[in-house]
Amino acid sequence: MPTSDICNDPRSIMHGSPPPPAQRVTKKNWDSPPFNRWSFQHVREILPTATVWCGPGPASTLHEAPQDLDGLSLQTGDAQPVTLASFLEESFTDGFLVAHRGAIIYERYLNGMTPHVPHLAQSVSKSITATLAGVLMGRGLIDPDAPVEAYVPEFATCGYNGATVQQCLDMRSGVKFEEVYTDPDSEVGMLDRASGWHPLRAPSDPGNVFECILQLKQARPHGGNFEYRSVETDVLAFCMERATGKRLATLVSEELWQPLGAEEDAYFTVDPAGYALADGGMNATLRDYARFGLMHLDGGKFNDRQIVPASWIADCPYGDHAAFGDAKSEVLPDGAYHNKFWIENTRSRTYMALGVFGQMIYIAPDMEFLAVKFSTWPEFLSDARSAATLRVLHTIRAELTAGG
Repeated sequence: MPTSDICNDPRSIMHGSPPPPAQRVTKKNWDSPPFNRWSFQHVREILPTATVWCGPGPASTLHEAPQDLDGLSLQTGDAQPVTLASFLEESFTDGFLVAHRGAIIYERYLNGMTPHVPHLAQSVSKSITATLAGVLMGRGLIDPDAPVEAYVPEFATCGYNGATVQQCLDMRSGVKFEEVYTDPDSEVGMLDRASGWHPLRAPSDPGNVFECILQLKQARPHGGNFEYRSVETDVLAFCMERATGKRLATLVSEELWQPLGAEEDAYFTVDPAGYALADGGMNATLRDYARFGLMHLDGGKFNDRQIVPASWIADCPYGDHAAFGDAKSEVLPDGAYHNKFWIENTRSRTYMALGVFGQMIYIAPDMEFLAVKFSTWPEFLSDARSAATLRVLHTIRAELTAGG
């Protein structure tokens, strides 16, 4: 079956016993469109993983106040208005959830996803990892102003020597790292192979993420402008693992997923050395991502339990726009980046966890509004799709606010 036909009917991917070769997901194509339409809900069938245990239960209660928003009219661009139901179909949505004033008011699943199916978070994983760092900072186990080599002495031998934990949280180190997803020769291409997401290409390829970090070089002074580098989340994660003596998946389970009362186990992809990929490898259900978002919405508290220090959460929406430069200027002209969250604009407290191919947790504390959207776009990045999604969320938010 030609790839164009698979795009038109993603149900054909991995369909059959066995599936025909053209419809099979492999380690070479799994994170490429159209095969991502299947694979992002089946990552555990492709890559080795480590479980994030949700605990012995029971799951925490999610309050619900359902509203029928399917027919809500939306202006997503220059074209004619569309309904919310149509937008979700047309934007390659797998799961979409909206909460207002602490209650879920809208929840939809598409492309075969169900409430119990984990979905790959991509770089939303960075925001979850950073929130874990906020917990450990509150306990005094991690000092944001300390250089990373204070926790991992080996980092003194690479480009991260002298970079602080906070500079890695804000992606403001001076390390050379090109994040060009379509270029296998870029540093992010090397990281993809080191993480086990793609096969190694040459004997010189680092065999795991730690080895990849040790090959990176410094190109400019640390503490300069923001530059998106996925690997800085992995640097952070290794610092937390060394500080606690525990692996990342265990830490996320003990400090976030169990306190949140998550409904299902989550999991991370792991590299050949067993390291859980902090920068993009987490998989969880839509409702458990919503629990994480609701905790942020309530100042680090969920079901009356303070999980993350309120002061750390309160700091997340405040970044340095001057250091943001031209990053995402088409979508976030007044934006910033801080604590591994994207700040919608520096005049409000609205911030987001974002991942390639359309993953998003949108947090607007001042309006008690949360949205979670997990997708399988046909592109890694799309300013047009990102802008359209934000317009949709603004319309929904205004509709709910107007309704009292």
